[in-house]
This record gives sequence, structure tokens and C-alpha cells, in this order.
Amino acid sequence: MQAARLTAGSFLLLIVIGAVLLSLPISTRGEGSVPPLEGIFTATSAVCLTGLVVVDTATFWTPFGQAVILGLIQVGGLGIMTLASLTGMLLVRKVSIRSRRLAQAESRPFSMGGAKRTILATVLLTVVTEAVMALILAWRFITEYQLPVAYSLWSGTFHSISAFNNAGFALRSANMIDFQDDWFILSPIMIAVVLGGLGYSVLAEIVRRARHRWRMRHSRSTTAVGHLSVTSRITLIGTAVLLIAGFAIYLAVEWHGAFEEFGVGKKILNALFATVTARTAGFNAIDYSQLSDTSLLATEGLMFVGGGSAGTAGGIKITTIVVLLYAMWTEFSGEKEVIVSKRHVPDSVIRQAMTVAAAGALVVWLSIVVLRVLNPHLDADHVTFEVVSAFGTVGLSTGITAALTGPSQVILCVLMYLGRIGPITMVAALAARKTTRHFHYPEERPLIG
Repeated sequence: MQAARLTAGSFLLLIVIGAVLLSLPISTRGEGSVPPLEGIFTATSAVCLTGLVVVDTATFWTPFGQAVILGLIQVGGLGIMTLASLTGMLLVRKVSIRSRRLAQAESRPFSMGGAKRTILATVLLTVVTEAVMALILAWRFITEYQLPVAYSLWSGTFHSISAFNNAGFALRSANMIDFQDDWFILSPIMIAVVLGGLGYSVLAEIVRRARHRWRMRHSRSTTAVGHLSVTSRITLIGTAVLLIAGFAIYLAVEWHGAFEEFGVGKKILNALFATVTARTAGFNAIDYSQLSDTSLLATEGLMFVGGGSAGTAGGIKITTIVVLLYAMWTEFSGEKEVIVSKRHVPDSVIRQAMTVAAAGALVVWLSIVVLRVLNPHLDADHVTFEVVSAFGTVGLSTGITAALTGPSQVILCVLMYLGRIGPITMVAALAARKTTRHFHYPEERPLIG
């Protein structure tokens, strides 16, 4: 509980530090200081890996300001406690049990005995992936668009880190719209987004299995590889299902809509990119204000579900929704136990999934109502889209973020913060202690349905 509270507090402190740095004159291109709300909103969006903006990242902020945003994204993605544990490990060659529990509270589960290896693997995976994607993007900027080498390297690095951490910040005023027909720009971004959204534990398990298979092949070992964990199976299968479903919906609905003037290849690329980024990344290669209500509704569903646990994705997570679906199927079929991949799921996990989903839905609904009251001049569908995007830490927008009232932007900041640290972490952070009742009340079954 203390670990969860410290995690929530540390992210809040990082937001404050980021807002202070962004308020410095060196951070902006114009004269005068940055309005406090703009600095707080941008810092919150960066730390929470969202990507919603009230000012143009490319033109409003100086290279220093952009570097501050990038630093907030990287620290927010890796996790403050993960970085603190890494620093302590490098200095004193060990990780305390307290530090391990703090890092664990940031949704990076690991065994107590393998803390060092897990932390190092997390950082190594992040750095290598971001470096490779940065070089690919920089090469494309230089060879195809004839941009200066220094700017291309900076832009490639910025977009790579933003993509892997599912942040959605871009150094282009139109985000990725200028590259909506460029497979060599959008593909690396999609790959980085998916890898970051799967989660560190899932990627680590895939790497371990691949290494084990390689060793078996070369050493002729007969040791079995073993099955994927339930979490990894749910995440991988759920990700594939969501990507296929989203791609089909975008392509079918917008073929003669927002994609009407695109060629077949361009339609396929943008439908795929929209599906990938809608699940927590926030990059946009199309104008979402031009999408149909059906596409906006489908996008809201993808944003609310989000990506895998223990990664940089937002939303209520794939595992949460899949566990709930299995629980529903169990009730429909009359079974007594929830079975996923031949594994029994404890009732406590079912209750956690129900709590996360219900709390998320309630927070989103209340926020929509309040924002509709505060912004009666704005379209209801666009307000709903904005709220879900903030809570899912996605960053997609129909273009109304800057037009919202000040109190509305504060509400979005709270939503981004809640979406980043997670409902369960937030509940644990606010709870002073957990009491145990030593008696039971009489049982009575209320009518359901």
C-alpha cells in the first residue's frame, strides 16, 4: 500500500517539476511566461504518456522545451521507481526489497529474486528498441525528405521515444498527417507502439522462449519450452483480435468516407495506423473530426480497453476485459469456476477486473457529464471522444482540446493522471489501511436483472 501511494505521489511530483521547467522562458519560442495551465496540462500529458496538447508542440516549444517533454515521456514510460532502482543498483550493486516493491507498484511485476535482471532487461529493451526505430526514421527523413541530418536525428529520436512509450507527441503541427502515405515512416512507429503496448513482462517471456528454442535447436536439448503464461496469451490474442477488428471497421466504414480520396494502399495503411494508435498511442495520420460517428465510437472502444498490462499502454487493459468476458461466459454456461487457457482464475481477480472496469466507466461517464455542462457549445460526440482519450491516455482528439474551458482542461489532467497510475493503484494510494472484519452478516441474495 505504501509503495502504491509513493508511486502515485512520485508521478504527481514529476508533473510539477515538468510544469516548472516548461514555464521557464527558455522553454518557449514566444515572449513572456507560459500560462500555468498550459504548462501543467503539457507536463501531465507527457508524464502520463497521453499526447493531448493545448499548444502546438512543434512551434510553441523551443528545443529545450521539447527536450523536457521528451524527458518526461521517457521517465513516465520507464517508471520513476524503476529508474531509482536502476540508479541504486549501479551505485551500490544491489536493489533493496523496498525498491523492488516500489518498482512492482508501477506495473512491472517481477520475482523478488530476479529484480536486477528484470530492471536491466526493461531498460535495455527500451533503449535498443528506441534507438533502432530512431535510426530508421532519421534515415527516412534524410533520404526521402532531404531534411538536415541533425534535425532528422532529433526528430527520429523524439518520435521513436514517443511511439514506444505510447505517448503520441509529434514534432509536426499536423502530427503524422504529412506522412499518411509513407509506409517507411508509419510502419516503424506502429511497430514501436505495439511493442510498448504489449508490456515488458509479455515481451520478456517471448524473448525467453525464443532463446530457449534457439538453444534447443543448437544443443539438441529435449527440455520442453513450456506454455505461455495466461497473461501473455490473453495479451497477445486480445491484441490481435482488437487490431483485426479495428482495421476491418475503419476500412469498411471510411472506405467511402474519410478514405474516399485515398488509393487502395493508402486506405489500408491509414486504417491499420488508426487501429494501432487508437489503442493508446495517440498519433494521427488522419483528421479525426472528419470520421463518421461509427468510427469515433469504435475508436472510443479501442481507447477504453487499451493495451497490455506492465507496459506503457493505458486503458483498463486487455486482461481486464478478457477476464470479464470469461466470467460472463462462465455464468452463461452454468460453470462454477472461471477457466482461462486451462487455468483457474481466482474470484479475487474477477472482483479486481470488475472494480477496474466499473470504476473506469463511472469516471468516464461523470467526466463526460461535467464537460458537457461546462462546454455546451461543443459537439457531444467530440466531448465524449476527448474524455475517453484522456482516461485511456491515448491523446487522439477531434481538435477541441484547446477550445475547452480552463476547468475542463483541469478535469482532463485528472483523467490522464488516473489513467496512467491505474485505478487499483489509485485506490491503494488513497486507502489508509485495510481492515479485517471478524464476523459475517446474514446472507441475502438481491434480485439481479
